[in-house]
Amino acid sequence: MTNIYTADPSAHVFNGRIYIYPSHDTATGIPEDDLGSHFDMRDYHILSMDSVGGKVTDNGVALDIRNIPWAGRQLWAPDAAFANNTYYLYFPVKDKKDIFHIGVATSQKPEGPFVAEKDPITGSYSIDPCVFKDDDGKYYMYFGGIWGGQLQKWNNNRYDSTKGNRKPDEPAILPRVARLSPDMKHFAEAVKEVQVVGGDNKPYSEKDNDRRFFEGSWMFKYQGKYYFTYSTGDTHRLVYATGSSPYGPFTYQGVILNPVEGWTTHHSIISFGGKWWLFYHDTQLSGKTFLRNVKVTELHFNPDGSIQTITAQH
Repeated sequence: MTNIYTADPSAHVFNGRIYIYPSHDTATGIPEDDLGSHFDMRDYHILSMDSVGGKVTDNGVALDIRNIPWAGRQLWAPDAAFANNTYYLYFPVKDKKDIFHIGVATSQKPEGPFVAEKDPITGSYSIDPCVFKDDDGKYYMYFGGIWGGQLQKWNNNRYDSTKGNRKPDEPAILPRVARLSPDMKHFAEAVKEVQVVGGDNKPYSEKDNDRRFFEGSWMFKYQGKYYFTYSTGDTHRLVYATGSSPYGPFTYQGVILNPVEGWTTHHSIISFGGKWWLFYHDTQLSGKTFLRNVKVTELHFNPDGSIQTITAQH
């Protein structure tokens, strides 16, 4: 896509087509900082295509921040799901007190337009929702992002505005998960931490920033195993960990995508047409951190289920 800048692609297959739910980057003139203030998105455009490499359709504005009753600013990376004969769009946005929560909007069409609920999901916080449907039909939301995503300010699901980033030797902040209720608009349980550990079964510290969680959760299953994938943020890697339960623990396995042009990265992984695909973004079109473009490339598994590391070509 070259008519708009897009990032953070959450890809899904609905009705035999690929639908991509990305952030919509615009040049806002806000200075860049480590909190991501320059990422000041104001609406979502949903993309669709019949095949990888085929024509991509920009379906126009699916949801505008002005139509979210509780929203303040910064519509960040969304995700979507289908249940109850309804399409659900999940989105993080800061409320009027500048605290991120996750909202939900509904539509009868995968491309929208979507109508937002009047309040955020009770108990939600931080950014980067990823909604995963397990084989038993239950849905789980994974979420969280540190630094500008504010996850470091939440402890035991309570907000503390005084909390800063973790120090190098302190335990790394963990992503979160909660099972969704049947109506897809609420959490069916208290939010839990997701343990991500190394091969020694020990959790990472903040200084392990080439492996610890930063943001951008994405969950999928392959050959009966759960793959929890995420971004390492300031070291710009997409990595993965595997486990035997949707709640974890997940053991770190390796790198999916080496660093690309631009700060950090955010992705999704789907099966389509008998192949697996990685959707990600970089800044090739603009050369600017805050004006990104979505890309896709084939993902390959080894016989043992490990993922072959990708080095993107520019």
